[in-house]
Amino acid sequence: MLKWLNENLEEFLMVALLIAMTLIMGIQVFARYALGASLSWSEEITRYLFIWSAFISVSYCTKKCISIKIEQFVALFPRRGQAIFKVVNHTFELIFFFYLIPFSVHYLRSAFESGQVSPACGIPMYYIQAAPLVSFLLVAIRIIQRWIVEFKIAIGKDKEEEQCQQ
Repeated sequence: MLKWLNENLEEFLMVALLIAMTLIMGIQVFARYALGASLSWSEEITRYLFIWSAFISVSYCTKKCISIKIEQFVALFPRRGQAIFKVVNHTFELIFFFYLIPFSVHYLRSAFESGQVSPACGIPMYYIQAAPLVSFLLVAIRIIQRWIVEFKIAIGKDKEEEQCQQ
């Protein structure tokens, strides 16, 4: 189960969220044009699902090494040099996300303490505002995983191919 979660968590969540958004908006279109009635909750739920999918996609991109990179510069180095460069890069990324985590905790705590609920559905806003914290924690885990792989390559302990192909 842990292996499956490690390999598929973000993909599963994003697919489920995008399917839910598509279904809800499809129902909204049908209700509006076929039944002549608009659903008050559909736009709000779709917006919140989109927020969650956007934050989860950050972790997915980190896991798949899909990010803005300086490809030509990194390609100048041999494999070990590329790994050292990536270790340094991952270290800065990790520092950045560890810096963001306390802010997202504060953001979530303030939403929890305010007791605010969404206007159309009455959903507690802390469910939506938990997305940054969950995302930043997942990203930190994914960066640590990538850091370990690249560190092994940088010190010459790992002879296998890198998970992120350039």
